[in-house]
Amino acid sequence: MSRHLVNSRLPLALLGAVATLAAALGGPTMPLAAERFNTIAAVEPKGGTTVDKEPFPTTALPEGGGYELKAPNAEGRWEVSTYRWDPNQILVNEGDDVTLQFIGINGAEHPTSIEGFDLTFVIKRGEVTTITFKADRPGVFRFICGTHVASMVGELIVLAR
Repeated sequence: MSRHLVNSRLPLALLGAVATLAAALGGPTMPLAAERFNTIAAVEPKGGTTVDKEPFPTTALPEGGGYELKAPNAEGRWEVSTYRWDPNQILVNEGDDVTLQFIGINGAEHPTSIEGFDLTFVIKRGEVTTITFKADRPGVFRFICGTHVASMVGELIVLAR
């Protein structure tokens, strides 16, 4: 069974503190290595409205290809979108055999890398790309789409034994 943390570091900090306290008190330790399977989707949330309901933003979005703001069209409709991983945090234990299954939902392709594990691959819309490796060291390792850097960055969190 996989665990996901979405947009919050507090649960991870709390989990680490509980594990440290349990070990210090002679309590349960981390389970033996396991096989972890997670599916991650490349998605593009979008939103839009018309200038009569909301003014078009005047502040630029961050650079890097992960965000898009379309100016109002002839009818006054404008849109904003971003690319992201869903989920954007994956939690495993050191020693686990990890399988990440990436599915391309939006965007023609996403050249992707997982830092610290020397893994690079391309995710294409309508295709599943499966990556399997051993989580052989603890730490936080980013998985990044090279085209949509800024918004399309996730974390593989490997907890120490």
